[in-house]
Amino acid sequence: MAIIREILGKTPQFGKDCWLAETAVITGDFICGDDCTFWYNAVIRGDVHYIKMGNKVNVQDNATVHATYQKAPTNIGNNVSIAHNAIVHGCTIHDNVLIGMGAIVMDHAVVHSNSIIGAGAVVLENTVVESGCIYAGNPAKKIKEVDEEHVKGLIERIANSYVKYAGWYK
Repeated sequence: MAIIREILGKTPQFGKDCWLAETAVITGDFICGDDCTFWYNAVIRGDVHYIKMGNKVNVQDNATVHATYQKAPTNIGNNVSIAHNAIVHGCTIHDNVLIGMGAIVMDHAVVHSNSIIGAGAVVLENTVVESGCIYAGNPAKKIKEVDEEHVKGLIERIANSYVKYAGWYK
């Protein structure tokens, strides 16, 4: 059973049909929408500031979502995939976004809708990722625009697939 822990009087809240792996850890001031999935060793720490997620967000194996004490909450929209080993910290991620494996998104960064953060990318503090773009590298820079194939074939497909995969475990 996943670890769900109250911190400072705040208890995580989940929408309908969410799935949590046995080794996921979710604490504190956290709320998510429907159809979210939290995979093995995923950590959501709402201990120092709030974390909010929309619907159909998947936080894959070993990914961490955190915030900065009294300075930077984390807001995540709908239809977002946070891939294996990624770190999402004190930032805003809008709808229809893929955060690639091992990527890091730092405090006060804003990732606009229909965007992809490439595997291993480091999105530095205060970076604004343009809507409909792919950012990659360290530090992350715009490398190209996202076409409809990427939105449908990658961003939406992965988000939908993780809802399906969770069904295998329920």
